[in-house]
Amino acid sequence: MCLFQSTARRLVSQVHCGLKASSSKKQKFCLEMARPSSNMADFREVFAKAKHIAIITGAGVSAESGVPTFRGAGGFWRKWQAQELATPGAFARNPSRVWEFYHYRREVMLSKHPNPAHIAIAECEKRLSKQGRSVVVITQNIDELHRKAGTKHLLEIHGSLFKTRCTSCGNVAANYKSPICPALAGKGAHPDTEDAAIPVEDLPQCEEDGCNGLLRPHVVWFGEALDPGVLTAVEKELDICDLCLVVGTSSVVYPAAMFAPQVCRGVPVAEFNMETTPATDRFRFHFPGPCGTTLPPALARHETEIIT
Repeated sequence: MCLFQSTARRLVSQVHCGLKASSSKKQKFCLEMARPSSNMADFREVFAKAKHIAIITGAGVSAESGVPTFRGAGGFWRKWQAQELATPGAFARNPSRVWEFYHYRREVMLSKHPNPAHIAIAECEKRLSKQGRSVVVITQNIDELHRKAGTKHLLEIHGSLFKTRCTSCGNVAANYKSPICPALAGKGAHPDTEDAAIPVEDLPQCEEDGCNGLLRPHVVWFGEALDPGVLTAVEKELDICDLCLVVGTSSVVYPAAMFAPQVCRGVPVAEFNMETTPATDRFRFHFPGPCGTTLPPALARHETEIIT
């Protein structure tokens, strides 16, 4: 995906703490930070004081719900990797094949449920909102498991499996139909099956009056720009947050890499991941292990919280 929009470029360029050419003190601060702590009691004290919490989540959260990632060894659908199908060119060449792939993913997701990490985040947001505190979830995932868990303040960087966009009129709409169109019923699930070669006119069609254009998944494909409106919203949240959590993502790719400036301005960042990453040493906290195990106690009600 293209990261070189004006907003993204400015944010990603700050990754190595270079907020300004003259910010050598901040750079030195970042480089000399102590190794991250895994002391949950210390994190809980920081959490109890935070008013604006930003939580960025990646594939590691969804993997614990049994969501296939289509990455790494064995990460194939039939004989293709996601990178070969999730592109504008692939859709232009063979919309039937691409829709089979996404129809399969949609059907899989309808059988999946939020895990304890999703639920802990949603319950934390609901509870803190009653105290005048805010929680925003910035997710790279397109599976809507955060929404299913009850998260309200959600920014989906890469779009959603359950939204479509018309290639003719541009209309974006939620779509939870199963199957999304009759011609895709039962398609995509069997690895050894040949392409269905569905005619374009039988693929999902726009339902806006007089349009009938071909629909595509409303997700950001490789080679496409991220939505500037979403990026602006992300930037705003990062500007006001006083605690950042990086959950189930590598912390070195966009948008997780955007947290480096927050480290430099003194905002605590806590990483919840199965393993350390190249960025781990720059964060205040690191909690290894499954997110569904480490996150619930981290976000549970603190003893200082007043419940009305």
